[in-house]
Amino acid sequence: MEELEKNNITSIKEEEAEEEIDNSFVPVYHSFSLKNSHSQVLSGGGGGDYLSILESKDGDFLLSPTGAQVKVSELEGKVVGLYFSANWYSPCTKFTNLLVNVYQQLKECSNINLGFEIVFVSSDEDLNAFNTYRSSMPWLAIPFSDLETRRALTQKFDVEGIPCLIILQPNDNILDAAVIKDGVELVYRYGVQAFPFTKERLDELREKEKEKHDNQTLSNLLIHDARDVLLGHPSPKQVPVGTLKGKTVGLYFSAQWCIPAKKFMPRLISVYKKIKQQLEGKADEDFEIVFVSSDHNQVEFASYFETMPWLAIPFDDPTIKALAKYFDIRGIPSLVVLGPDGKTVTKQGRSLINLYKENAYPFTKTRVGILEKQMDEIAKGLPKTENHSGHKHELTLVPEGHGGGAFICCDCDEQGYGWAYQCLECGYEVHPKCVKPVRRDPDS
Repeated sequence: MEELEKNNITSIKEEEAEEEIDNSFVPVYHSFSLKNSHSQVLSGGGGGDYLSILESKDGDFLLSPTGAQVKVSELEGKVVGLYFSANWYSPCTKFTNLLVNVYQQLKECSNINLGFEIVFVSSDEDLNAFNTYRSSMPWLAIPFSDLETRRALTQKFDVEGIPCLIILQPNDNILDAAVIKDGVELVYRYGVQAFPFTKERLDELREKEKEKHDNQTLSNLLIHDARDVLLGHPSPKQVPVGTLKGKTVGLYFSAQWCIPAKKFMPRLISVYKKIKQQLEGKADEDFEIVFVSSDHNQVEFASYFETMPWLAIPFDDPTIKALAKYFDIRGIPSLVVLGPDGKTVTKQGRSLINLYKENAYPFTKTRVGILEKQMDEIAKGLPKTENHSGHKHELTLVPEGHGGGAFICCDCDEQGYGWAYQCLECGYEVHPKCVKPVRRDPDS
């Protein structure tokens, strides 16, 4: 195992890995969030050895992709990922595509192939769904009929959300040794580079990430090789990246095919124009947006960019994937805001514009703090519970930190943040402004 860690994915260049893995543009999942959302090593708890947790009273085998039986003992000495997922939840299917990519790249490395495996723990509704979903997976699986083991694993690792990837280390066959409960986050953020998921490797990656962010500038974010310009209007006008120096800049990740973007774009254009108007005559202050496209082709990109009053990175430029990976973009549309010094101000630009519109500018913690206090005052006058015409259960007003963090409004389908009306029974959430109160007979 030590040799495996020393040779950690040496056959894959980091630059190639970044290019090959497109881990961006996955819809943000909010209804099935995990308790432990921060990257950390946690105790598995409960005792028991490394492999026995995968065995059941009916057998000591797993299913291969072909349906053949594979002895659990064949996992001995390997880093094992327990993948809790289901085909009925779209964020799971999206993440599965990424995980397959990472798994296959690791399996192609001769020094890693024998040291890593994934085991699918299904939450599918029936055997047909299980078989259909498993057919897309090149790894092992707990038999669907083994409900007892699937439930035991879910309970043992306190799995409250899917997709969930639990990483188990061999660690002398002691399950109580460290396990990692946020494998999904690590795969999204680091891809193949996260292997072998040891504390030392993760600390190394975080240090590199911190160093990049500490040295972040507009130039090293937006300039690539010989290209030091952005596209402007009328296209193909070229605007030097240097002209953005000293401005607040929004990086707008979007695509013409993205349905949520169709609703958000008109609001963003309106806010952009109003902010520009507010800043007229201020020589030391300005605001600009740069479109970062994930369109399917040049034609889609060109027609979509024509509807925008701001700048863009050229279509299919390598910078696009690099930015999506660097900022850990999970869903589009997304707006990352950079300050005049080129440092990241917030990755919640979309939520802030939905909440505060042009008043969100310049998106700093100080400005957001003022706006949050104002919203807290408004919330004091709102009903603590509401019956909403779009939902059958009573909704409860909750603040950030009590279930009202970042969410997608189930009424308008737009991203929100902070105060929300939430169904405590099923997680349904709506903006306070989207609630359509109805009177209900208390006896009904």
